[in-house]
Amino acid sequence: MSLALGGAEVVTPDGEPLEIFPVTLQQAKDFVREHHRHHRPPVGHKVSLGVRTRDGTLRGVAILSRPVARAWDNGRTLEVTRIATDGTKNACSALYGASWRAAKALGYQRLVTYTQDGESGASLRGAGWKILAQRKARRGWDTPSRQRDGHGNDLVERTVWEAA
Repeated sequence: MSLALGGAEVVTPDGEPLEIFPVTLQQAKDFVREHHRHHRPPVGHKVSLGVRTRDGTLRGVAILSRPVARAWDNGRTLEVTRIATDGTKNACSALYGASWRAAKALGYQRLVTYTQDGESGASLRGAGWKILAQRKARRGWDTPSRQRDGHGNDLVERTVWEAA
């Protein structure tokens, strides 16, 4: 079986197997900097995963961290804070599926993530995730008394997903 962590074999449309493997936070952050469409890498993580083709080429990464929402930071929940791929077909779904298997293997009971308005969520649905909630656009965290840079999701509606 090519896909590690107990999952079904995942292949690209041309039949090339994809393999899940652990990556360092630095490797994941470098990949996110190069390939993510609208976010910078997160500061930290609990675990990061990569997906590669048979020749060892890194095709995508997933970064799992403590939940950003304080109410969900209960010690039993993780959040996929970044997924980035180079566009390799099925790499994103493979990472979402492996993220849930890894979280469960580490003893976590819940895994969540967000998509922005305009993102279909096809990779999440393909990996068996379910929509948990819709979030209205918010203005961000910047205030005159405490100025903060935007993080790419200000004024953007979001969908909250939960691994199932």
